[in-house]
Amino acid sequence: MRPVKVLIVDDSATIRQLIRLRLREDPRLDVVGEACDAYEAREKIKALNPDVITLDVEMPRMNGLEFLEKLMRLRPMPVVMVSSETHRGSTAALEALSLGAVECIGKSAGPTTADSFASLPDILVAAAGARLMRPGARPAIAPATSFRWNGRYVFIGSSTGGVDALETVLAGYPKDCPPTLITQHMPAGFLASFAARLNPRVAPEVQLATEGAMLKQGHVYIAPGGEYHLAVRGDRAPACHLLASEKRNGHRPSVEVMFDSALSIAKQSVCVMLTGMGRDGAEGMLRMREAGANCIAQDEASSVVFGMPRAALEIGAASVAVPITRISEEILTLTCKDRAASARRMRASDAGSRGLCA
Repeated sequence: MRPVKVLIVDDSATIRQLIRLRLREDPRLDVVGEACDAYEAREKIKALNPDVITLDVEMPRMNGLEFLEKLMRLRPMPVVMVSSETHRGSTAALEALSLGAVECIGKSAGPTTADSFASLPDILVAAAGARLMRPGARPAIAPATSFRWNGRYVFIGSSTGGVDALETVLAGYPKDCPPTLITQHMPAGFLASFAARLNPRVAPEVQLATEGAMLKQGHVYIAPGGEYHLAVRGDRAPACHLLASEKRNGHRPSVEVMFDSALSIAKQSVCVMLTGMGRDGAEGMLRMREAGANCIAQDEASSVVFGMPRAALEIGAASVAVPITRISEEILTLTCKDRAASARRMRASDAGSRGLCA
């Protein structure tokens, strides 16, 4: 296969050089050009026809968000945003994902700047083959209006494309949803902004997980990332545990760590694998399924990158592939006291009525 053609767009010559040097080490990639602003980027895209571009958020004359919106409307193509991990930068990065960017990476300041781009080659290769989701294409999902929890806990892993996927899943959750833990591959600063963004948009309470927080109905706990994996400890009264340890499968937070930590309560668990590149969590999900958990994966058609769900399905860790618009109702069926009644009601419901449980 020919190398993936990459265009680097950033107003900083230093950042462009750091990205270029990192990408040129990888034979899968070919840096075909650079641009210092949106106007130069437009001309380079026409002339060079890149497969994927890296795009800075903050640029002169036209910022990255404005350019991204125009690009996805007029000439959709895979875009990976490069953003500072400040609050402002993290908020902008999440907005970029909602506008159609495939992924965002953090741009830390100082001597660690070059380290920020260590994972960029893999991300660009995955982005070049990603399924582009048009902004606003996600259908509205009505949350369940009544729900009786059966005591099962929910563990969700996601990566590239996960921001929109998670918002779709949680949009179908009732206010008294099953306790849910989420590990999303993302820099710590982005995760804090993500939790703050989600909370007012969905019915349950969404928060960054904290050490010792009890898993309560109506609450969704997101891994804070940074130096910690999100795990769970305790059988009778499970609680969040922030585990300071090395990266697993190249990630911190790692889906594998979260799944493995829940093995003692596998029979009371539902595991879900959403869109993302790589295989993080597949082996852990298999162990959970073998220990009695119900395990499902997002289907290929609705995944931005099918890597993580594919890995789970290929090794038999997930028992079924489900479209993203049906995953919330699948979760609610598995965590509802009257599962048979819930399933019958879901089959009889129209597209706008999801996951009701008497």
